[in-house]
Amino acid sequence: MLKMKVAIHSLGCKVNTFEAQQMTDSFLKKGYEIVPFTDISDIYIINTCSVTNIADHKSRQMLHRARTLNPDAVVVAAGCYANTRDREDILNEDVDIVVLNEEKKDIINIIEKYCEERENAPIAPENAEAPDGLSPVSEFGKTRLFLKVQDGCNAFCSYCIIPYARGRITSPPVKDIIALAKGYADRGYREFVLTGIHLSSYGLDRPDSGEDLISLIESLSGLDGISRIRLGSLELKIVTNDFVSRLSGIPEICPHFHLSLQSGSDSVLKRMNRHYTTEEYFESISLLRETFDRPAITTDVIVGFPGETDEEFEETRIFLERVNFYETHIFKYSRRHGTVADRMPGQLTNARKAEREKLLLQMTAERKRQFEEAFINAGPVEVLIEENSQGYTREYIRVQCEAPGSAEGDILTGKITGRLNNGIMKFIPELPTE
Repeated sequence: MLKMKVAIHSLGCKVNTFEAQQMTDSFLKKGYEIVPFTDISDIYIINTCSVTNIADHKSRQMLHRARTLNPDAVVVAAGCYANTRDREDILNEDVDIVVLNEEKKDIINIIEKYCEERENAPIAPENAEAPDGLSPVSEFGKTRLFLKVQDGCNAFCSYCIIPYARGRITSPPVKDIIALAKGYADRGYREFVLTGIHLSSYGLDRPDSGEDLISLIESLSGLDGISRIRLGSLELKIVTNDFVSRLSGIPEICPHFHLSLQSGSDSVLKRMNRHYTTEEYFESISLLRETFDRPAITTDVIVGFPGETDEEFEETRIFLERVNFYETHIFKYSRRHGTVADRMPGQLTNARKAEREKLLLQMTAERKRQFEEAFINAGPVEVLIEENSQGYTREYIRVQCEAPGSAEGDILTGKITGRLNNGIMKFIPELPTE
């Protein structure tokens, strides 16, 4: 009997990426065949996103594309778009199965039950078990893995729909994450990117456990096979003297820190329900820069939030210049039904938001260039080689390795010597000593 084919496509955040990875592993172990999303498949799973209106649109597009690729396939809508819409409405979009975030762990059983009840449905493998150690299909090969350690959010920023889609914070015990990480390290992954919907909340749902994000990182440090630990998006409140001091003592930690800002205007931050000021934010960034050598600091900024005046936008622009981020991800405010911000007066036009986005993108592109070029002939950097002899430094600078024989998974030390025509930095590894 031919194996049943499954195609999985994930949209949105790194948590979705990891959950798609887990789905892939589960289907492989059950004896299914994983194929690229562009192939003709028996089952298409779209792990959707709903963080913005654009994300909603992309989710609908991919669901429609799956149906177009194979009209007879089972099309599955999973994830946040599914959680923020009425199930019947999604089924009316030519979708066969809706799987909510809390149901993802049972996705195979849900699909197989549907197939059993549907005429002419593809037949699932008969308790076939794939051999242990099968390599999953991964966007990042077998070098870098997004490791989900937390889910849910209690913050309720006024613009965000995600707490309604993902629910309240949850996190597994450290021992469970260690066991999961060991399994992936044994399969060859070298860098682990810790991710969650609200990563800084790790352990807060289990206050009696004594476990928090820094204790988790310390437990992961030193595990065989784990060469690097990179952190996903952090919240300001976690960047304390104790946290940063303990973090600096972990050799695997990459000096790349993403702290969501969202606005450089205190009045806008208050309307966003962000619970910090720009001065508090700046103090945390200064602490990281005092502790780590040349850390890469990245952030997110929303432009065009309801009521954002020209003066408030100018405050944001000036603050971004002051902090001098490596990268700033600029997002136009996206109205999400059911949020507090959706009901706020002073909704800006798309044209006004686009104008502000363009201005900040130009500024931040120059800051990125300056940060990268400061590393040219400025001392050794360490690069994890991924696909096509390209890789990333610990600071997350993308480089092209200009040396024969470099292989995926190699960690090389050398120098950045310039910028190539394609914009990627040129990396020359050191020759091994005799």
